Amino acid sequence: MESTDCVVIGAGVVGLAVARALAKRGRDVIVLEAADAIGTGVSSRNSEVIHAGIYYPPGSLKARFCLEGRDRLYEFCERHGVDHRRCGKLIVATNEDQIEELTRIREAARVNGVWLDWMDPDTVAEREPELHCVAALHSPLTGIIDSHGYMLALLGDAEHHGASLACRTRVGRMWPETASVLVAVNGADRPEIRARTVVNCASLHATLVAVSMEGFPSEHAPPTRYARGHYFSLVGHTPFQQLVYPIPEPGGLGVHLTLDLAGQARFGPDVEWIDSIDYNISLSRATRFYAAIRRFWPGLQDGQLAAAYAGIRPKLNGPDEPAADFLIEGEREHGVRGLINLFGIESPGLTASLAIGDYVAEIAEENR
Repeated sequence: MESTDCVVIGAGVVGLAVARALAKRGRDVIVLEAADAIGTGVSSRNSEVIHAGIYYPPGSLKARFCLEGRDRLYEFCERHGVDHRRCGKLIVATNEDQIEELTRIREAARVNGVWLDWMDPDTVAEREPELHCVAALHSPLTGIIDSHGYMLALLGDAEHHGASLACRTRVGRMWPETASVLVAVNGADRPEIRARTVVNCASLHATLVAVSMEGFPSEHAPPTRYARGHYFSLVGHTPFQQLVYPIPEPGGLGVHLTLDLAGQARFGPDVEWIDSIDYNISLSRATRFYAAIRRFWPGLQDGQLAAAYAGIRPKLNGPDEPAADFLIEGEREHGVRGLINLFGIESPGLTASLAIGDYVAEIAEENR
């Protein structure tokens, strides 16, 4: 049986950030990834946005980690040569009824320590002539990032500090011991790895991984709800220089316009609650996209949208419930020594990843 200090389950952006943080503290780390490459799930099916920290309730883990992680992420990108751009974004009210909500967003951001500039339609038109709005908020700290390049840099830094990666390695069952956790992989009936600490960063599968631990208390295994979001690419040149977001909708931030580092525009995600993991795209949803986009870009022409991809958010709340915070629990919360679970790590998980990594590493110190 192989023995190690720490096992991290899941090689998405957060799992890799956790592995890096642990390795930099001198921990012996193995990252187990069920797929044949890093970041093939949630981490590769998002908007690739560096968020400023605008929308999250004050005092929440999302607010705390997004603000801390944002600044550290920009610094990391500069230091490691990860492609990114601080392009800024506009949050727009497209009718007078949305002014009150735009004001609320600005105040919530201020409480979180994020300043947003209020813009009237004439000021917006000077920057984005084709954008329709009655008012807007400008976020200069929002940016875009090459998420795969970022994950490669995280992996490289983790490996530099001694971590290792095992792809095509699916965790089956786990058993607690007095001072360690036994882990079986790839359908084995007996444990093959002994670790002092196991960090569950399995994202969409985090609850299934948690309950695979023998004796894990069921009340600490929250049901995961899946919210699929579709993305459509713009065919042709975009007239916009920065990101454009509407007023948020239940379950997400609304169908927004983002840019990649090559200047290609895409729209999404929308919110579709589903019962199982399914990345198929329904072309019929394009009709709803055209209607949503034309509220802030009336000049969008028929035939300018092409299906791109779909992503799935691991939600801890249902469609009619308030948005849930990140849920990160160790022995102190669930009583199982050596296991740290990360549940509901959706947006702003990418932006917050470095901060989450250090937070988890601090919890793991309790197991040394």
